[in-house]
Amino acid sequence: QVRLVESGGGLVQAGGSLRLSCAASGRTFTSYAMGWFRQTPGKEREFVAGISWSGGSSRYADSVKGRFTISRDNAKNTVNLQMNSLKPEDTAVYYCAADREGRLHALVEISPAVYDYWGQGTQVTVSS
Repeated sequence: QVRLVESGGGLVQAGGSLRLSCAASGRTFTSYAMGWFRQTPGKEREFVAGISWSGGSSRYADSVKGRFTISRDNAKNTVNLQMNSLKPEDTAVYYCAADREGRLHALVEISPAVYDYWGQGTQVTVSS
């Protein structure tokens, strides 16, 4: 079992930056691929960024490429999402998620259904 706790959300003006962090419990964190997703009311949860278990590969939604960067520190059991040049359309609840079969997947998965563990979410609001 893995427990995920997000932090770092808040209110920021358009063009600003935020850094989200996800702290994971459990000794098997290093074998999990990790992802960040976001959701707004009435919409499906969507993939934002993901990183492989080793940190050697990452994947981004087209809408955030060049603005967001995902990273992980396996020694500290954390995964981060650096968000720059934020836009009002980035406003959402952001969730951290863990794919316990990450070692078996050739690519970082983008479907929420693949992920086994989820955090409680952190609100990001970007004002125009």
